[in-house]
Amino acid sequence: MTINKKRSVQFRREGLRSYGPLAALLLVASSGGAMAGKDIVLQKSGGFIIGGKHFNVPPASGPINPNRTLSCDHGYVEYFIPKKPRKTSIVLWHSSSAQVWQNRFDGGEGYKDKMLRNDYPTYIWDGPRVGRANWSCETITYTPSNRDQGNFTAWKFGPAQPVGQVPTKAEFYNPTQFPVDSPNMEQYWWDATGARYDEFDNAYNIELETDAAAVAADSGRLGNQIVYLTNSAGGLRAAKTTAKTTKNNIAGIITYESIGYLFPIGDPESPTLCTALTPACAFGPLGVPLEDFKKLAKLKKIQFVWGDNRPETEQQVILSRLSAKLINKYGGNAEVVKLGDLAGFKGATHIPFMDMSNDKLAELLFQVFKKNKLDEYAKKEKAAPSRR
Repeated sequence: MTINKKRSVQFRREGLRSYGPLAALLLVASSGGAMAGKDIVLQKSGGFIIGGKHFNVPPASGPINPNRTLSCDHGYVEYFIPKKPRKTSIVLWHSSSAQVWQNRFDGGEGYKDKMLRNDYPTYIWDGPRVGRANWSCETITYTPSNRDQGNFTAWKFGPAQPVGQVPTKAEFYNPTQFPVDSPNMEQYWWDATGARYDEFDNAYNIELETDAAAVAADSGRLGNQIVYLTNSAGGLRAAKTTAKTTKNNIAGIITYESIGYLFPIGDPESPTLCTALTPACAFGPLGVPLEDFKKLAKLKKIQFVWGDNRPETEQQVILSRLSAKLINKYGGNAEVVKLGDLAGFKGATHIPFMDMSNDKLAELLFQVFKKNKLDEYAKKEKAAPSRR
């Protein structure tokens, strides 16, 4: 099936829908990067739930019926498998919404399509109670608050919240990788801040999410050589997931602006650890037994990537360097990268894979994959001999 260029623009902007029955889907779109102009050809795509439980919700009154259940606290996975896949599968773990992986801030090509264009099987993960996995086994209270303008500083768009609803160019960092010179800048701002879910930032939900994610990783349904690409609070969750797994299907973690870190309990270099299952410990630092922490040291690569405008004195930067140090102490391969120190990335935001420089960022990622032998293609299965 071939889709013409006019149609491909629509697909890129609206996101690729699930076409499970199709044998292959050909998506033609222009792109920069390692495989610019290469068509995206899928052998299949779809989605599935994993983890969670079948919960018997007690009725408000009357006897309990054990044959009535609610399927809840599971995760949801959307997947895209290239026709000629590499061995490494990419799991995109967001901390706001799946939209962050689908497009650049200006609607240009996002990381999902960049991974697919380079033949990496790609999975988008929604953890329990988040996004497309929002059935909860417990009562949830949602309290609206004015978060839009707070995102401006949290996402490192500028040093202070904008005066009005829509930030002006002068309120952004200079330089910035947000498309401030576009006549559509206001729309891009609303698109960015509006495309998010309730994140459930508390330590209790970290346990729920990582329980389901560990089941997903161990199941083999995400492949047997997984690299997590994470953003913000997703980094802590990916690390905790790795510590909970019982198999060796996770090969790497690349965190973009990780807020929260994991440390070994009992190591004299570990910081004071947060232990309450409350919002107070939503961003750690959290602890796990040393033997579980050592699972991080077995991965081929861990990289903590920071955007711009993150001083070395910032607590999360300090913790990222300490976490990398301890992972390496036990034989691992972890490092901290600050994009602001690299040419072409000045003004990188908290969500750098949505920045206008995301082509260059993807190139850095593919170099990491190559250096750590995470770029090999899967071997074709031999066809069974025909019977006559």
